[in-house]
Amino acid sequence: MRIAIILGIASMLGAADLSSVIESPDATAILKKDALPAPAHYTMPEGCITEDAAAIARGKYIFHNLNGKDAKEPAPEGLVKILPNGKEKQFGNCVACHNIEGAKGYGNIGPDLTNYKELFMKSGVRNAQFVYQKIADARIDNPTTHMTINLTNGLMNEREVCDLASYIVSKK
Repeated sequence: MRIAIILGIASMLGAADLSSVIESPDATAILKKDALPAPAHYTMPEGCITEDAAAIARGKYIFHNLNGKDAKEPAPEGLVKILPNGKEKQFGNCVACHNIEGAKGYGNIGPDLTNYKELFMKSGVRNAQFVYQKIADARIDNPTTHMTINLTNGLMNEREVCDLASYIVSKK
């Protein structure tokens, strides 16, 4: 009853029909553009996991920093921060969800990665390929994961995934 009265008053006052000027974009194209690619299996490249200090430093930086203009420290040598289009690349910030040795302000959404090599790899529960795949595209064994889809989406390249995996399994 109230709505009818309001509509009646609006028509008496000469309220215009604005439906023709309200923008109503077709969301189909937007949804297609934003859709995630299908989950992908990856094979860890030869020599991916390393004890090389430079690789581990790059992995540590990716893990602990939001990077870009909000980076806590300068990127280590060998870590490319500028994309071909001139934009600054945003790396991991894994610490927002995961804990690991020496983490400050860590999250508790993802599993704790402290002593990962000792607890999971040396026990045989996990291997280096598992770590690589989880970083590259975790949807293979968990379709509803909240983890970023790093290699499939192009957020990281193969070397960056290897550096990050090397850091996670390194002695801290």
